Amino acid sequence: MENRKTDQLAFARLKNCMRRAEKGGTMTIGFFGGSITQGCSATKHENSYSFRVFKWWEKEFPRTEFSYVNGGIGGTSSHFGAARIWQDLLMYQPDMVVVDFSVNDIGDDEAFFQETYEGVIRRILTCFWEPAVLILNNVYYDSGFTVQESHNEIGAWYHIPHVSMKDTLYRKVEKGIYRRDEITQDGLHPNDRGHELVASEIIALLGRIKAHMWEEEEMPPVPDAMTANAYEHARRLTIREAVPELAGFRIDTEEKTGHLDVFKNGWIGGGAGERILFEEEASCIAVQYRKSIARPALCAKLVLDGDHEHPWVLDGNFREDWGDSAQILPILHHGQQKMHRIEIEIPGGQPEGATPFYLLSLILA
Repeated sequence: MENRKTDQLAFARLKNCMRRAEKGGTMTIGFFGGSITQGCSATKHENSYSFRVFKWWEKEFPRTEFSYVNGGIGGTSSHFGAARIWQDLLMYQPDMVVVDFSVNDIGDDEAFFQETYEGVIRRILTCFWEPAVLILNNVYYDSGFTVQESHNEIGAWYHIPHVSMKDTLYRKVEKGIYRRDEITQDGLHPNDRGHELVASEIIALLGRIKAHMWEEEEMPPVPDAMTANAYEHARRLTIREAVPELAGFRIDTEEKTGHLDVFKNGWIGGGAGERILFEEEASCIAVQYRKSIARPALCAKLVLDGDHEHPWVLDGNFREDWGDSAQILPILHHGQQKMHRIEIEIPGGQPEGATPFYLLSLILA
């Protein structure tokens, strides 16, 4: 009986969303995550899992006019997600959101990413229009690695249903029902067939919920946070939000064309001795910069609050080959809430003609 009660709580927002869709009107279906949500490795975006799930809503609820919002950015974590979720997703007031960071929140500090992930989830759940949320757990098909356990602890805390590729599609690969190269070429990003299969698992759950959408249930309140929850209101400072002191660094004046045009609205350091200085109030601080495949690239040195004996090195060289990376380096986590001084300088002794250093933003919480 308790499990039935839990299911009702988990599906309450989705059932409410479906009942509204059945009546007609306008609604928005949103997707938020990394490269798989963005649609990487699909031959066209219409073949991505996200667009296929969107089309399911159109097919099942023909009285409603649906809009589609995809806030996926490849190679990014929920830390970045917490800081960009308003402008890339929530300002469109989505009625239902699929969240996907289970192969992106990878690092030595699992608790840190669980906290930033909770920040993403709480930002969605606390919206006044009460959007429905579905957690998607993707997986590395070579190893079965995913951080779904950590993410699903957050999901269980907030009564959010999840769809796990490790527990479904990956198991079918293990059993030989599908070959790995039939669904992914690199062991992670689904190809067209893989995206179709990911979508089918999500659609199967949505179909089961739809079959019971008229059953009564209570809408669960948003509980207090499970973690320390410093990142629910994370903010991102670019040239649009911050006015740092420039000593050689210059403002990137090229216009940003959309959320996937990541390397814009930042600051550029082109030579030794160039500096940029921020003074910002926060208890959590991260710096976001470009790691470039155009090597050699300039490195920078960051000093926090005048501690020159313990500088941070921001290495602009990316040793992968899939493209430039929007690297995020946390430099203060649960520190003192006060005005902090963040100084970044290009040191000497670097290669001639190196790719300039690009500072994308500060992420504060």
